[in-house]
Amino acid sequence: MFARFTEGARRAVVRAGILALDAGRPALDADLMLLGLVEARPFSLAAFTASGRDVRERVDAGDAHSLLATLGIDLDLVHRRTRAGADTSAAWRLRRSRLRPLRVTLYGPLGQIPLAMHARKVIEVAMWRPGPVTGEGLLWGLLADYSNGAARILHDAGVDLGALVREVGMPVR
Repeated sequence: MFARFTEGARRAVVRAGILALDAGRPALDADLMLLGLVEARPFSLAAFTASGRDVRERVDAGDAHSLLATLGIDLDLVHRRTRAGADTSAAWRLRRSRLRPLRVTLYGPLGQIPLAMHARKVIEVAMWRPGPVTGEGLLWGLLADYSNGAARILHDAGVDLGALVREVGMPVR
């Protein structure tokens, strides 16, 4: 499925998957898809004013850093030593199950994680449009389904959603 993704969009999905695996989540959901998109920033949208810190405060991404720091372990150092090259997007695959077509899974060197319904919908919406899947397309997928919570997180982070929707070019009724 990654064949149509731009490098930036692929990096955003891979980042979201790594965040979900690190947090011990059973599936990749839309909140971490948003955080991965914010951290990878595969676009230059003036209306997208949320920072990684703004979104991370509103998303449960786990807090292994502080827990391990109490034991004197620097998690960033451990990641640099043990994960060299594991976050390169070329090492990851996004696949739909042939037997269960609603099941989409992200596979990579750090493990595999299925996409929860809302995250799968983000991918489906982004792939619906012809041409390459871009960061803007992923953002469109996040904003197209209000029930996934991404719009609420962005609003709470101070993003002008109306301006963002206009800049991305989403149709508005």
